[in-house]
Amino acid sequence: MKVVSVVGARPQFVKLAPVAEALDAAGHEHVIVHTGQHYDDRMSGVFFADLKIPAPDVNLGVGSASHGVQTGAILAGLDPVLARHRPDWVLVYGDTNTTLAAAVAAVKLHLPVAHVEAGLRSFNRRMPEEHNRVLTDHAADLLFAPTRSALTNLVCEGLAGRAVLVGDVMTDVLLRIREAVASDPLPVPGLAGDYVVATVHRPENTDHPIRLAAVVKALAAIDAPVVLVAHPRLLARAHEHGVVLDRGPIRVVDALPYPQMVRLLLGCRGVVTDSGGLQKDAFILGRVATTLRSETEWPETLDGGWNVVGKDLSELASLATRPAPATARAEPFGDGHAAARVVEVLAR
Repeated sequence: MKVVSVVGARPQFVKLAPVAEALDAAGHEHVIVHTGQHYDDRMSGVFFADLKIPAPDVNLGVGSASHGVQTGAILAGLDPVLARHRPDWVLVYGDTNTTLAAAVAAVKLHLPVAHVEAGLRSFNRRMPEEHNRVLTDHAADLLFAPTRSALTNLVCEGLAGRAVLVGDVMTDVLLRIREAVASDPLPVPGLAGDYVVATVHRPENTDHPIRLAAVVKALAAIDAPVVLVAHPRLLARAHEHGVVLDRGPIRVVDALPYPQMVRLLLGCRGVVTDSGGLQKDAFILGRVATTLRSETEWPETLDGGWNVVGKDLSELASLATRPAPATARAEPFGDGHAAARVVEVLAR
């Protein structure tokens, strides 16, 4: 079996890692195409090295652009690559512009498409990720659902015949790395166990000066050290808007390699984020999360109050340092063997 994986952004590299390992273990031919959607080494190269992913066979180098321009550039770049390789499956991951462009490029060439992490829905059509998820799922031939709620979404959209519940491939990586880094020193010197980890990068929280200033002010009001792991987008918007990030308890650090980010989460008291994946990581690691959005594509994290969703900043200080719920956490994201199931289904 010949598989072409198309990736381009930080979360996709994490999803790719266990799938690439499982394809190699089963002896299948695997071609990795990097679109270059994330090109900064902190967001790209370091992930391939730390997660032991084979170097990409192709790098399209599309870089940053508006959604339409970037998606179009990826489409144009992929067309000759897919036509040359003619794989048995084109594998797409997650919900980025790379995901949608690769699905459309493959469909136009009549190549079978499989979507890893299918069925997630925030039901917020203002999010570009939501457009990418829905359109990709309806174009793809095979849909790998990470959770039962994702599978239910696919069934409700009439896609049951293409959908398979396999578990979450990112959980495969997280569980493995959790054990590997548990005894490592914290990646940020001088921290104790009472700190909060924060990430902010979505346009709704960064693109408007008033909103960004309010988010930073709310983080600065938290009665604990706040490690703000700064996405390049946040740094750029803060500079553009004249918003000072490093104030009060806030300590700004550059984006971290994934293993170091996991170690940072293991030592923290709680998480404040607008990221989809970080909500899930916090839940799996037993850390409370406060999500600066109106919705989540991972509703399982809300069970028992482990994750609280809302854009209202007035209660952020108390939510960020709340104690962990007494209720036990379920295990809705799988057993750490999702990637092996993906490969098994593809081959079958």
